[in-house]
Amino acid sequence: MKKVRILPVFEHRGQPIVPLGVFIARLLRSAAVASLVVAAALFAGMLGYHFIEGIAWVDAFLNASMILGGMGPVNELHSTAGKIFAGCYALFSGLVFIVVAGIFFAPILHRFLHRFHLEGEKK
Repeated sequence: MKKVRILPVFEHRGQPIVPLGVFIARLLRSAAVASLVVAAALFAGMLGYHFIEGIAWVDAFLNASMILGGMGPVNELHSTAGKIFAGCYALFSGLVFIVVAGIFFAPILHRFLHRFHLEGEKK
């Protein structure tokens, strides 16, 4: 069986800290991935509000973005299925927040811990 090599996203603890330009590129890549996750979650919410509750696209966008942002729904929901969807989407949005924060802050935390580790080895 052929062994699959997985390229590391970050440098190993024994390697030196990458230059600032590489770090900024990592940060931009993480921000792009986090933005895609938010866009996908927003689109999923819009689809649910539009097709399950029958809300117009603009109002579906408003409701989905408000729940995804942690503010709460705008329109009154009339169907049981729409209310169940809204509750599930709210729970999903909380998880999306945690995932997006992890994706975005991973390069920053890694650089901090890598620098901290290297300073500990110098002593």
